[in-house]
Parts: sequence; structure tokens; C-alpha cells
Amino acid sequence: MKPIGPLPPAFAGQSRLTIGGEDFADLLAQAGDTPAFLYDGAAIAARVARLRAALPDGVGVHYAIKANPHGDVLAAIAPIVDGLDVASGGELAKALTVKPAAAISFAGPGKRDDELEQAIAAGATLHVESEGEADRALAIGDRLGLTPRIAVRVNPDFELRGSGMRMGGRASPFGIDAVRVPALVRRLVAVGADWHGFHIFAGSQTLDTGAIIEAQAATLALAGRLADEAGAVPAFVNLGGGFGIPYFAGDTPVDVEAVGAALGEALAGRAAALADTGFAVELGRWLVGEAGVYCTRVVDVKQSGGETFVVVDGGLHHQLAASGNFGTVVRRNYPVAVAERMDGEPVITASVVGCLCTPLDRLADRVALPAVAVGDTIALFQAGAYGATASPSAFLGHPPAREWFIPGKR
Repeated sequence: MKPIGPLPPAFAGQSRLTIGGEDFADLLAQAGDTPAFLYDGAAIAARVARLRAALPDGVGVHYAIKANPHGDVLAAIAPIVDGLDVASGGELAKALTVKPAAAISFAGPGKRDDELEQAIAAGATLHVESEGEADRALAIGDRLGLTPRIAVRVNPDFELRGSGMRMGGRASPFGIDAVRVPALVRRLVAVGADWHGFHIFAGSQTLDTGAIIEAQAATLALAGRLADEAGAVPAFVNLGGGFGIPYFAGDTPVDVEAVGAALGEALAGRAAALADTGFAVELGRWLVGEAGVYCTRVVDVKQSGGETFVVVDGGLHHQLAASGNFGTVVRRNYPVAVAERMDGEPVITASVVGCLCTPLDRLADRVALPAVAVGDTIALFQAGAYGATASPSAFLGHPPAREWFIPGKR
């Protein structure tokens, strides 16, 4: 038997799964059947409110929509955050339906010319990731007769300790090495671009509160140094994010209140060059991850070689990360339960496997479960981020998972 991750607090202690105050079976009927992602809008709103309460006054909250770009999720979160951060022309088009362009920023190392033109024409902020990309943006702006709004994404000279994906302190496709940033800023200012500031992001998915505090302090110090060296005051600094959520046994959540308090102290001592600068943290997973549940129905329970396999109608083509095939070095189990009997006494050890013809399609590996029968529903938690759109949904021709948003009671 192998351990599973901790249930999110909103679901702990339930005897039968409810989401946003509604029974899961009713929600699946509304969604149209399994497999389905169910998203709790009230949980997302509560998460944003908690973050705002923890952060120092004046520090904004941005949502990185790559975590979950579902239309209903965007419509719900856009009014309660200060900005949306996108990473493609497709995401930009979605963001523009719910937020004005001035509140949208566009990052990513491989922006095509048509995407740069789309962002410049709309008036979104481009986070340029190379000198070459900056040159292309300027040329497109000249052709359109528009002044591009440009921030410089910095590849910092430090990393976020404990992060699942480290994006700083090393050679990287993301951002411009810090040592080269001042020269680019001076050039952008000299040619009359609307230079908006810095985007400094060192890594993602860390649960180490101390590491986040350390990285934010280092980010502020780096932003001040770069501003001094460039001889230009940034209007805005995106401090990045990197807050993780507890997927696996032994994981503990980030103490966002401690992060906010430390950020307030760091801001109080920031460089003079940043005295009038605006700041924001950019989060995706932390805001929406715990609000999602992936539900998939049992189609078979079989024995093989002394092991029990619970076969479901979903799989890694919908929820790749739970299978351990999305950046996980050692495969571990997400929190999982039988939705009809959340508090059922474990009586079997079983692996939950999907419907795909590959041994990689294993959603839970040798976990303790109550008795399971065909027709039961397996619930996989922490499914609100990097699920439907981060999984190979076209694999083997199976249909995509349904997605259903529950406004819930606030």
C-alpha cells in the first residue's frame, strides 16, 4: 500500500462528496456524465480573498490563466483580481473577453509575430524574453503606428529553492539574463517604447515558505539594482509567484500570511528607485488548484497477479499530472477517494487505472480504498490546475473531459 496526498480542507471530513454545497452526482448529471472536472467557484473566490488579506496594501494579485483557462473560471476570477497573465495568442483572446487590455500581460519565449501584433494592437503589456523579441515588437509597433507597452522578463541570478520547475539562476529560455537587462532597458527608453517595468520569476510549485520569502526579497533587491543600472524607474514589477499546493503525502501548505508579512517588511526597505513602483504577485495553481475535482466512473474491477485494479472511464488523457507524467520525477499519489463513500473504511488495496492502452495510465498506485463496485465514482482532488488543458486529450481518440463550474455559496 502507498500513501495518498492530503485532501484539501474543503473536502476533508465529508462522508459523500459535495462541491460548492451540491452533491457530486447532481453536478455530474448537470455536466452530462463522467469523466468530468468540477470547479468550485466559491473556493476560488475564498482563495483570492485570503491572499489579498495576507498581502501588503497596494500589492496586486494577477492570475496566470494557463493554470485553468476555462471560460467560467475566467469570468469568475477576472473581476476579483487585478490582472491576467497569458502565454499565447489564444489565451490573450480569452483574456480580452473578461478584462481590459491594460490589465493583461503576455509572457512566453516563443511569441510569433502575429501574436506580438495582436498584443500591441490590443494594448496589452508584452513581457519580452530576448533582445530579438524586443526588436521585433518595436518593428511591428512602427508598422502599426503604435507604441508597444513592454516589460522586460528577467532571468534572475538566483533560483527559487524547492521549486518543482526552476526558472532562474541558470541558462534558460525564459527571460533575459539579468546582466544584460539594463542595456536593453536603456535602449527601449531611448527609442520611445512604453517601458513598463520588470517581470522576475524564479520558479514554481514550492511549498517552502522560507524559500518564497527569500526569493521575494531577492527579487526586490534585483529590481532595485537593475533600475539603478538602467537609470530608469520601473512603473511596475511582477514579483512572480511559485506558491505550491500539497499534492502528496507529507506535503504541507504554504503559509501565505507569513509570506505577506515578510513581503511588507521587504517593501518597506526597498531601493529608492522603486519608491513609486507598483507591484503584484502572479499565481495560477495556488488560486485554482484546490478548487477542482476530477470525477471518473468505475467500469471494471479486476484481479491480476494478486493485485486489484479499479478501471475507470477517464485517465491520463484528462489528468496527466495525477499519473506522474507531468514533471514528476518519482511517481506519488494525489489525494483520491470513492465519492460515494468518502469516509468508508479501507478494505482493499487497489490501483486506479484509466481506459488507455498504456501502462502509464495509472491514476493511483496501490492505495487503500473502501469496497469499490462498477458504477462507483472515483474522485481525484487538486485537479483545478493543469488538468484538462495540460493533458493529451486527443490521445487514442477518446473524448475530452467535461468541465462544469459551480458558483457555490459565498
